[in-house]
Amino acid sequence: MKKLVIIGASGHGKVVADIAVKNGYDEIVFLDDNEDIKECGGYPVVGKSNDAEYMDADIIVGIGNAKIRKRIQESVDEDKIIKLIHPKAVIASDVVIGTGTVVMAGVVINPGTNVGKGCILNTCSSVDHDCKVGDYVHIAVGSHLCGTVTVEDETWIGAGAIISNNIMVCRTCMVGAGAVVVKDIEVSGTYIGVPARKVNINNYSDIECVYI
Repeated sequence: MKKLVIIGASGHGKVVADIAVKNGYDEIVFLDDNEDIKECGGYPVVGKSNDAEYMDADIIVGIGNAKIRKRIQESVDEDKIIKLIHPKAVIASDVVIGTGTVVMAGVVINPGTNVGKGCILNTCSSVDHDCKVGDYVHIAVGSHLCGTVTVEDETWIGAGAIISNNIMVCRTCMVGAGAVVVKDIEVSGTYIGVPARKVNINNYSDIECVYI
């Protein structure tokens, strides 16, 4: 029997559970710090996140927020943390994927790429050849990294965004949905538009343009 504990009873957690079933897990439970949540996707919530260390099972963190995902994953015995890859993802044989990373349906990862730990490569996103994706990065639905792109730790690439080839995006950035990044991003912040530009999210005239 293969048992999996998913930390984070949310919509993202439901998708993680579905991928786990497709990877042969036949017992799935959730942990969540919200005591009002009793089930997720038909699976029981059996405790809080700090109960993970006492459970005899594989563990993955199913939380979208990178900072929370990082904090929880790094509090768990690394030997218990797994990675999950949807069987309908297409991944080159030499790709390296870190622990705690989830690769969803329709994802393509091409040769020479290294993906860090605790990442989310969401539905139908793609990462082309020789890319470097840092730890706790989220490549959102339908977004694309062209060849030889570097995305540093805890950055979020929004739905449908495109990062042009040979570009570096520094850590803790948010790239808005549909943005096109054509030059290096060297300062952390929020970037939107075509081509992408940095915006102050306290400027409410810009917030309506940001879908991250």
